[in-house]
Amino acid sequence: MVNLKRLDIELFCWVGGLAGLAFSNPTQTHWSICPLKNLGFRYCPGCGLGRSISFLFHGEVLKSLQTHPLGIFALTLLLHRIFVLSKRQFFPSLT
Repeated sequence: MVNLKRLDIELFCWVGGLAGLAFSNPTQTHWSICPLKNLGFRYCPGCGLGRSISFLFHGEVLKSLQTHPLGIFALTLLLHRIFVLSKRQFFPSLT
């Protein structure tokens, strides 16, 4: 039986974050919460990862790889984490 009173917040955040990337326009520039970028550094190893995943959701694999080469790996890792958390949340007898 699903315990909705104890919904896993991590699962909710990952699904919400990926849904936000799926519905966002990756070609549009927006504000950044990157602390390195906000401190004036020109390079950050994580910048572009979200846009890369957004390009993947829009079917633009080449642009995704150009934006950040680890976008496909990050999306695969996040989908796996969502699967594990969903299995634990909704089918606890299988874990």
